Amino acid sequence: MTVLHVDMDAFFASVEQRDHPEWRGKPVIVGAGPHERGVVSTCSYEARRYGVHSAMPSRTAFALCPNGIFVPPRMRVYQEVSDIAFEVFSHYSPFVEGVSVDEAFLDVTGTVHLFGDMRTLAERLRAEVKAACGVTCSVGLAPNRLLAKIASEQNKPDGLFIMPFEADAIRAFLAPQPVKILWGVGKKTADTLVRYGYRTCGDLQSADPRFLTRLLGDAAAASIRNHAFGIDNSPFSSEEAEEKSVSREHTFDEDESDRETVRQTLLRLVEEVGRRFRRQERWARTGKIKLRDAAFNTLTRQARFELPARDDITFRHLMLDLFDKEWPPGRRRTVRLAGFGVTDITDTPEDPQPSLFGPSPLAEQMKKRERLAAALDALHARHG
Repeated sequence: MTVLHVDMDAFFASVEQRDHPEWRGKPVIVGAGPHERGVVSTCSYEARRYGVHSAMPSRTAFALCPNGIFVPPRMRVYQEVSDIAFEVFSHYSPFVEGVSVDEAFLDVTGTVHLFGDMRTLAERLRAEVKAACGVTCSVGLAPNRLLAKIASEQNKPDGLFIMPFEADAIRAFLAPQPVKILWGVGKKTADTLVRYGYRTCGDLQSADPRFLTRLLGDAAAASIRNHAFGIDNSPFSSEEAEEKSVSREHTFDEDESDRETVRQTLLRLVEEVGRRFRRQERWARTGKIKLRDAAFNTLTRQARFELPARDDITFRHLMLDLFDKEWPPGRRRTVRLAGFGVTDITDTPEDPQPSLFGPSPLAEQMKKRERLAAALDALHARHG
């Protein structure tokens, strides 16, 4: 298998610098204002040199970078650029697994030969993204999703890295890398591993599996040790090819314990899922949320809509209900990933309560929500 991971470089900030040439080369910070209660969504590489990073309180970012250019996010513009980028991705593989608006995996196993070799394919994709979107991306190629993700981080920004494909070479490449590069190793887990002397992937490769199990638990220990060898058996999921579900996820740069930050992230993911879902005439019967903690324990909760749905309002209500039940105000929790998706897809809407007097009130309400969603989609397509 050959997997390509593409990551749009400092995406929101790059779009702002594209649209404001006078900001290029300057620290741009997208998110809440410098004196507001809120967080940084993302920032340019110039701002990162000051220690600013996403999910950081904006007031802290201002203290670190008082000359930063703070701008509110323009999600519709970013989504428009993302749609263009994903259209480009489809030119290189029919199997595109979107992770977020600025990140995707492509299964290019069957298309590499069309471009000659992996490097040529990747370079052409990067050039087409830059020409079509006006921003850069970094690309990694590898035999699985984990290694492709690690590869795309090696030469950021605007870089390309091809991971070794042989087991011994993969092991040798990973051996000196810090444990925190592995999926499943958040800050808390990394601190625990380092405290017991496991600082690099090589330390994990030579570790006693029984001790790791006592330290982390069966599932986490087995998963993290496999990852230290570059073994990743997670399936490739292409919603466009399978159309069994549509979902979006966001991985936080640092483990996130602020409930409101996670809640706002999920609300943004609902909009992304809704807009992508409505590209086809279809309805979903079930919605679900995903929360993953620093130890890579994943919690998923789902519920059925009263009627099959395709509008953001219905999606949002279900998401908030599931989220509030799993993370009520006042409860302490830390997550590294949040996700929302819809599944159990049907080609037709349903009204379970037909009567002699026409459609049920609920069905009429759903139709109004769908018309509103369609109107907003049309505005987005026209104006961004």
